[in-house]
Amino acid sequence: MDATILIIAIGAMVAGFVQGLSGFAFGLVAMSFWVWTIDPMLAAALVVFGSLLGQILAMFSVRRGFNMKRLLPFVVGGLLGIPLGVLVLPLLDANLFKAFLGVLLAVWCPVMLLTPRLPAVHIGGKLADGVIGAIGGFMGGIGGFSGVIPTLWCNLRRLDKDEQRAVIQNFNLTMQAVTFATYVGGGIITRKTLPMFAVVAPAMLIPTLLGTRLYLGISEATFRKIVLGLLTLSGIALLASSLPKLLA
Repeated sequence: MDATILIIAIGAMVAGFVQGLSGFAFGLVAMSFWVWTIDPMLAAALVVFGSLLGQILAMFSVRRGFNMKRLLPFVVGGLLGIPLGVLVLPLLDANLFKAFLGVLLAVWCPVMLLTPRLPAVHIGGKLADGVIGAIGGFMGGIGGFSGVIPTLWCNLRRLDKDEQRAVIQNFNLTMQAVTFATYVGGGIITRKTLPMFAVVAPAMLIPTLLGTRLYLGISEATFRKIVLGLLTLSGIALLASSLPKLLA
C-alpha cells in the first residue's frame, strides 16, 4: 500500500474515534497525521469531508441535550464566518496559523485542566455565543477546525456534558456541510479528490461508532478531562509540525 494512502487511512481512523468520543476534533487529530505528507489544500478538503461524515454518523447515535435556543446563536455566527475563512484559505500561511492555534491550545487547555473550579463565564449572553460561532465558522472555512473555539467556550460556560455535546455536534454538522458545499463551488474539491474520500470514509466508519458508544458511558468530569486533554495534545502536535518550518 502506498505510504500516503496508509497515513490518510490511519489518520482517519484515529480522528474518527476521537470525534465519536468527544463530538469534535476530527481536523485537529487528522492534521497531526496528514500535515507531514499531504498538500494543505487536499488536507483541508479531507478534514471537512471526514468531519462532516463523522458528525452525520454521530447524529444518529447521540441525540441527548439538544437545545435550539442555545445552538442558534452559534450557527448564525458560524454561517457569517465561513465565507471569510474560505476567502482567506488560499492566502494563508498554514504554518503560522497552526503555530498560533497550537500555542493557544497547549497553554490554555492545561490551565483549565489544572484549575477545575474556575468560575463559569456568563458574560455576553447570546451575542458572545454568536461571536464565538463566527470565529468557529472562520476556522471551519480555513480547514475544518470549526469546533475548537466553541468547544473551549462551552467549557468556560460550564455546560453539562450532553448540552455541550449537542451544541458542538450540531454546530459542526452545519458548518462542515456549508464549508463542503463552498469548497465544491470554489473548486477546492474536485474529481481528483474523490479517491481520497474513498479512503477516509471506510477507515473512519467503525472507529467513529465505537467512540460514540464509549461517550454514552462516561461521566461529566471524565468527558471534560478527555476534551481538554485532546485539545492539549492537538496543540502540541500542531506546534511540532509548524515550528520547525517557521524557524527554518
